[in-house]
Amino acid sequence: MQRRLIVSVLGNAACCRNDCSVEQRKKWELSFELGKCLVDHGCRVLTGGGKGVMRATFAGAHASKNYKEGDTIAICPSYDFDTANDYADIAIPTGFDLARDIIVANSEVVIAMGGGAGTLNEISAAWKMGRMVIAYKNVDGWSSKLADMVIDDAERIPGIGDRVWGVESAEEAWALIEKLLPYYNKAFDRIPFGVPVLKDKAPSNWVGPVRIKSSKDVEEL
Repeated sequence: MQRRLIVSVLGNAACCRNDCSVEQRKKWELSFELGKCLVDHGCRVLTGGGKGVMRATFAGAHASKNYKEGDTIAICPSYDFDTANDYADIAIPTGFDLARDIIVANSEVVIAMGGGAGTLNEISAAWKMGRMVIAYKNVDGWSSKLADMVIDDAERIPGIGDRVWGVESAEEAWALIEKLLPYYNKAFDRIPFGVPVLKDKAPSNWVGPVRIKSSKDVEEL
């Protein structure tokens, strides 16, 4: 049994479904479709837990036929559980403020939908940590500016044309994940002198959930 893939989704907190611009509504709808698609394919979804793209993605996840409680994870910048949006199943209040961007970026796949300076920070962190980064190129904001770009000269994943992968739909994003994620088999180690060092991932310790029925079961672990 494998651990389920967790995908981070980044983007504008300002977008909404109603009473907003056409562009902001488009981001909401695309984010909803993305959350639903990811959970349809067995993923869990992680965001910063706020409004806009984050809430729309979680709403889409809840709409999936495969949705289970625990599929939406919010990494909150404050110490308050209640700052997470109403579609967050699991709220983790870090109290880290901007520093929590590193946690949001530390999923195996990071997908950006528009976004301002906070999203840019998360994309940059994900890139440095060797993560697979996907960006919507059909909305405004940093995702479209960086889509299909190589952010720096660091050789992260040779031989596949590694870049910020530009997409326009949830189906495109998932097709890329299925095709390319196996190549992203490095783990972040450290950044000496500003240059990221990646290393081979350690073998997974995951053996599936252990069902505890009695204290005797615990003693045998």
